[in-house]
Amino acid sequence: MTCYVEFESAATLELPCEELLRRCLAAVMEEEKCPYEAQVEMVITDNASIREVNREFRHVDAATDVLSFPMIEYKSPSDFSDLEERAREYFDPDSGELMLGDMMISAEKVKEQAVLYGHSVEREFAFLTVHSLLHLCGYDHMEEEDRLLMEERQRVIMDRLGISRQ
Repeated sequence: MTCYVEFESAATLELPCEELLRRCLAAVMEEEKCPYEAQVEMVITDNASIREVNREFRHVDAATDVLSFPMIEYKSPSDFSDLEERAREYFDPDSGELMLGDMMISAEKVKEQAVLYGHSVEREFAFLTVHSLLHLCGYDHMEEEDRLLMEERQRVIMDRLGISRQ
């Protein structure tokens, strides 16, 4: 399992971000029954930078908490059944790991939302990381049924991590 974390602005989090990302990735991969070792890249940035990327890629001119850029097209969420046959480019040629994709998190939003929701910065960072990792596994929340499924997956994984809202 490989996790890359890059800080792209002066906005920081007083957390062991790479360790938390690794824990979240392990929990998601186990819960989603991924048969492969996986890798992800995370950029931790500020509101201004994530707003610019959100505008460019989603045509939404606003800062957001997290953006996800999946590398894989799934037939259904977490359907890893035929990835090797379907597309070798999903795998890192050097390590053989499944390249899930990239994520971008606003450190400022993590702090703001932790206060807003009344829980720790660690919990908010972990939640947004799990949320993004589920997007990288093919989950979405555009339709009500999909939203409910994704929320249930998030709850189960956060419970597995033992990171509560308090």
